[in-house]
Formats: sequence, C-alpha cells, structure tokens
Amino acid sequence: MSGYNTVVQALVDEGKFVWPGFLNPQQVAALRADMDALQADFRPAGIGREQGYQRDISIRGDEVLWLDNDAPLAVPVLDQLEELRQAFNASLYLGLVEFEAHFAVYPAGGFYQRHLDQHRNADTRVVTFVLYLNEDWQDSDGGQLRIYLDSQDHGRTQDVTPHGGTLVLFLSDRFEHEVLPATRERRSLTGWFRRRPV
Repeated sequence: MSGYNTVVQALVDEGKFVWPGFLNPQQVAALRADMDALQADFRPAGIGREQGYQRDISIRGDEVLWLDNDAPLAVPVLDQLEELRQAFNASLYLGLVEFEAHFAVYPAGGFYQRHLDQHRNADTRVVTFVLYLNEDWQDSDGGQLRIYLDSQDHGRTQDVTPHGGTLVLFLSDRFEHEVLPATRERRSLTGWFRRRPV
C-alpha cells in the first residue's frame, strides 16, 4: 500500500488528487478497444436515483455502461482501483466496502452541468474517480473537468484536461464539478468508492 502514500496524503490535505500517467498509452488503447467491443450495450445516462431518476439532455449528455467489479477487461484497472480502495481504508479508515464504475462516452458537444456526486439523503459515495481514456487529446479539444474549489478559495476552479491515462480523485461530498463541452468524442471510466448506508 506504500505506493499510494502520495494520493492518500493529497486526499487528507486537499481532498483531491490528479494523477497523470496512471495508465500508459497502450493500456488506454486496450480499454478503448474494450469499449468499442461493448458499444451496443451503452445506454443514455440519467440524473438522480430511484424515484428521482430521469433522463435530461439539457443537464447531461453522455452514454454509459455499468461494469461488474470482475468485468473481463483487457487491462486489470479494476484490480488497481481495488488496491486504492484498500489503501484508503488502511490509512484513512473511510469504511469503503466497494466501488462502482461505468464507462462513459460524451459525443462532441456533450456536457454535464455543475453537480455534486453525493446524492441527496444518501452518503454512500465517498471518493469519486475519473480515469480518462482519450487518445492524443489537445487542450484545444475542450472537454475539461471543472472542479469548483471550497468556498475559502473564493470561487476558484481547477480545470483538468482529459488526457488519456490521467486519473482524477476527489471527495464526493466536497467538490461540485462539471464536464465542459468538447469538439470531439470524450471517453472515461468513472465511478465511486462507497461505504455502506447508515
């Protein structure tokens, strides 16, 4: 678990961490191939949960495919995420019992308006992760993840360009964020480390 000390400390100090090169270009390409093979199984994403769930393309415009934790992917990225979950528990005692994840595809022009990942009246999502699976992404392509920093930062934001292989982690109940429109298709593996409902 010692290899994750930097990210654990960043969550303590800042509540977030950006990890360029979490995956190499060959691993990104292999996961993109997995996505292509599963393309027929993707479904339009919605917002809310249970009775409050709805599809609203004025708020969110991606398609998603939810993954089982033992999904047979070309790269053992789910195993790496499981190692992260264990490291967070060992060092921070977060009580994370599982993670949930989905592939997400935003078409050119697609976006997701500002939101918080922790659902109202539910605090099971503790740490959000976003792993970008884009090839040869340029800053001018857009599609940044805009993170709204805490109020003591006077409304400042942090933009993360979705370069392939970059992993972003942040506390789900602390940072509102949005996906800005891009000029080309944008891909990611997105999910949450979760605790049991209280």
